Amino acid sequence: MLNGSYNPKEVIPEQALADSFGVSRTPVREALKQLENEGLVEIRPRVGTFVRYPTRREIVELFQVKESLEGLAASLVAQRTPSPELQQLKHNLTASSAAVASNDAESYARLVHDFHWTLVLGSQNQKLIEHYDRLMNQLTYHRLVLETIAVPGRLRQSITEHEAVVAAIESRDPMGAELAMRNHVHTSSRVVLAEAGHQDNSTDGDADA
Repeated sequence: MLNGSYNPKEVIPEQALADSFGVSRTPVREALKQLENEGLVEIRPRVGTFVRYPTRREIVELFQVKESLEGLAASLVAQRTPSPELQQLKHNLTASSAAVASNDAESYARLVHDFHWTLVLGSQNQKLIEHYDRLMNQLTYHRLVLETIAVPGRLRQSITEHEAVVAAIESRDPMGAELAMRNHVHTSSRVVLAEAGHQDNSTDGDADA
């Protein structure tokens, strides 16, 4: 549901989900209720269940939290360097450059996901990991990455920002790693907001928060 397989106007088919998982509709409904509690779906009585995409204001707020969590994660990883995560991040950069060169959007989106999760898991802070997992689900981040793939120059800029994070980690510079990661997330949020076209009651001032 979070990968864009259902659009906001499409009813999520309970029976089809039940059939695909080999269960009755009762556990499916329970699972959808939990997803509603987490802000991921909207259940409309006598109408159906729909995927809930965040509003523009919610995207701003979620990215603000994302910036803080990932900045902290980068700082913590830098304090543990040398670490297995550093080598994973380097391999990710190489693969990301190859994906951009071959115009492989799906692979690039997956590598972006892996890069960020490598940092977060590398923090070895369980509470940070738990909050980040829920945040990324609410943000439907994979879908947002795919929506910004076509922005001219963004892929190369994104890799350059990733390289700055990795360089700071390799230099064992926690503050530099945190600032580089915060800059990357903030820049990504601006691109997403420009491309997503979400509309709600927020003002331009809210979007610049």
